[in-house]
Amino acid sequence: MLKKIILFLLAVFIIIQFIRPAKNLAARGPQHIEAIYPMPDNVKQIMRVACYDCHSDSTRYPWYNRVQPVAWWLNHHVDEAKGELNFSQFGTYSKQKQVKKLQKVKSSVTKGWMPLDSYLWIHKDAKLSPEQAKAIADWADQTIAQIP
Repeated sequence: MLKKIILFLLAVFIIIQFIRPAKNLAARGPQHIEAIYPMPDNVKQIMRVACYDCHSDSTRYPWYNRVQPVAWWLNHHVDEAKGELNFSQFGTYSKQKQVKKLQKVKSSVTKGWMPLDSYLWIHKDAKLSPEQAKAIADWADQTIAQIP
């Protein structure tokens, strides 16, 4: 009986490998935050490493994304994050919403709850130093001041 259960679970595991979610790989468009508001190169680099995988329409996928059900979990996580803030669609937000989102970016990086710990387990390079968090916060403040 145990052998049948193990074989069944193995068959299910193999079958689900063929059921893959769509990848989040759109090119940067005219609504992307970098196309709308000036961003210093150092902030661009930090954002690309620490923010855009989850909060944009362009994710850098790790090797383990090829294994189900991990890809489903990652896809759900990215969809949830983009629902909260999508830098690729930032230009579609109202000016008031843009200000609120940038204020939230500032507070999330200065308080240290972004990037998420679960993301940092694998992406060690995304951990923000105090200087990097300050650079993002300062840029957010400067950008908020530009929004009419």
